[in-house]
Amino acid sequence: MKAFVVDRYKKKGALRLADVPEPELRDDDVLVRVRATGVNLLDSKLRDGEFKLILPYRPPFVLGHDVAGIVTKVGSKVGRFKVGDEVYARPRDHRIGTFAEFIAVNETDVALKPKNISMDEAASIPLVGLTAWQALVEVAKLKPGQKVFIQAGSGGVGTFAIQLAKHLGATVATTTSTRNVELVRSLGADLVIDYKTQDFEKVLSGYDLVLHSQDAKTLEKSLRVLKPGGLLISISGPPDPDFAKELGLNLFLRLVTRLLSRGARKKAKSLGVRFAFLFMRAQGQQLREITSLIESGVIRPIVDKVFPFEETGEALAYVETGRARGKVVITVADPKP
Repeated sequence: MKAFVVDRYKKKGALRLADVPEPELRDDDVLVRVRATGVNLLDSKLRDGEFKLILPYRPPFVLGHDVAGIVTKVGSKVGRFKVGDEVYARPRDHRIGTFAEFIAVNETDVALKPKNISMDEAASIPLVGLTAWQALVEVAKLKPGQKVFIQAGSGGVGTFAIQLAKHLGATVATTTSTRNVELVRSLGADLVIDYKTQDFEKVLSGYDLVLHSQDAKTLEKSLRVLKPGGLLISISGPPDPDFAKELGLNLFLRLVTRLLSRGARKKAKSLGVRFAFLFMRAQGQQLREITSLIESGVIRPIVDKVFPFEETGEALAYVETGRARGKVVITVADPKP
C-alpha cells in the first residue's frame, strides 16, 4: 500500500511517498480503508522529533492521527464492527499512521461515523474532538454558568471546544484574528477578543477555566484571568508530573517533566489557581458521545481546506502556517489496481 513515511527526524521535507506493507491485523483490530485523514500540528511536531522522549517512534514510520474510512477486515475477537461499516477514529499512540491507504485500529478506539457528515468532515473530528471533550468534560467537569476562556478560537481545537462549551452551558470567551471574528461568533462565542488589537488580560477576569494552546508567555498571562481556585488546562505544554505518572514514564523523564513545568506550577500556586497538562488519548466511547452531538446538530465540523493524498506534504505545510480556519483534511482515493 502507499503511505507517507518519515525516514528521519527532520523539520522540512522529511515526508516521502512509499510502498509499505499492509498493517498487521490483531485479534481486536479492525482494518480501515482510509477515505480521509485529518492533519494536525502534532504530526509536524512528531516529524521534527519534538516528542522523541515521550513518543519514541523509530523511523521509518507513518504519520497521521485522524481517520475516517470503511472497515475491510475485522479481527477474530472484534464484536462491535463488521466489514462495510463507515467509521472514524484517533488511533492510539504508537499505532498511528493514517497518512496511508489502510490502517489497523484497536476496536475500542473506533466509533461509527456520524451519518449526517461526509468522510472529509468526519476525518476532521477525532483528535480535536477528543481533546476538547477530555479537557472540558473529563478534567474540568465544566458546569452550566461557568466562564471558560478558549484560546485560538478559529483553530481546530478551538472551533470544536467553543461549540462543546456552549452545549455544556458555559459562557465562552475566545481570541482570534480580525478575519475570523464572525466565524467564532457563529460557533457561539460570547466574548471575542481580536488578539491583533486587544490584550485579553485587560478584558478578562474571574474565569473558572482556561483552555490554553499557546506559548509560555500567554500561559502566564492566562493564569491571571482565573478566579481563585480556577483551572488552566494546557494542551501545548509544559508536561507535568501527573502526566508523566499517567504515561508510566521512567524516573528520569518524570524528573524532566517536573523541571519543565516547575515555573508554571509555581506561578499557578502563587495565584491560588491550578495548572494541568493534557495530552489527549484515543477513546472510542467518547467518540460515540461526540457522534451523538454531531448527529443532533449541536456540533458542526469546520473544514478549511481539503488536499488530495499526493499533496500530503503541502497540507502539513499549510497547517504549520497557523492560518487554517478549523481543520485541514486529506482525501484518499481508492488504490490503483
